[in-house]
Amino acid sequence: MAAAKKPALQVPVAGLQAGTGSAQNHDSSAASAGEVHGSWTRADVTDSEAAHMLYGADSGVQPLLDRHAYRTVKRIIDIVASGAVIVVLLVPSVVLSAAICIASPGAGPLYSQLRVGRVRRDGTFYLFRMWKFRSMVPHADKLLDELKDLNEADGPMFKIKDDPRVIPGIGKFIRRHSIDELPQLLNVFAGQMSLIGPRPALPKEILQYDGRAMQRLRVKPGCGGAWQAGERSDSSFEGMVDLDLEYIEQSSLAHDLGLVFGTLRSMFSGKGAY
Repeated sequence: MAAAKKPALQVPVAGLQAGTGSAQNHDSSAASAGEVHGSWTRADVTDSEAAHMLYGADSGVQPLLDRHAYRTVKRIIDIVASGAVIVVLLVPSVVLSAAICIASPGAGPLYSQLRVGRVRRDGTFYLFRMWKFRSMVPHADKLLDELKDLNEADGPMFKIKDDPRVIPGIGKFIRRHSIDELPQLLNVFAGQMSLIGPRPALPKEILQYDGRAMQRLRVKPGCGGAWQAGERSDSSFEGMVDLDLEYIEQSSLAHDLGLVFGTLRSMFSGKGAY
């Protein structure tokens, strides 16, 4: 027998808890709970706590599963392109992994985080483990609480231009050119992500979304996309949401191809990444 679906979440500012209702009343419940900023609400919660709250919970939105021809061709492109790049970059990845371990011993060269993907058919949240090359010192997540007051990003995201957790030299370089993101091609090949789509969010970020921002979860997240091809970390949270919702409305194979080249251009230039 299938497990019962949890009710949709309501988000108090200090300490999250499951409630009743749907994502449509998330705005009003968040507003009454604390500090609201456009499409997000400030909340104090760890990623592990947020992930626990999201498992089996109703998102209040439904996945976009129409346009079968477009989604089928896009999936074929994802498999072929990610598989080819994984093979081509296998040896350089081994070299980079060795360089990371030499520059920052004490942990492996790969790092994974729980991220939130496209919601399931029944509207419940889908969490998966996203892979990256490690660009920060071991146990960087445990240092986050000491740095949260230095956050330079608006919205639920956390960004510091000169993050002290970044490995000197190689860590800064691979982050600036998004080389640390390349292992996400494994997620693309597995079907958890796509080459192009919204940025995959952390669980604690999702719990701070309003109903409008939650619309980002109707499609698969991507390695690249409108946000990655644009201002990247220099963009505001509201700007990222606007770009992602515009992409969802206008998505096509031609548009996806343009964003692939735009993302590659941003990777080479390093503009807006830190």
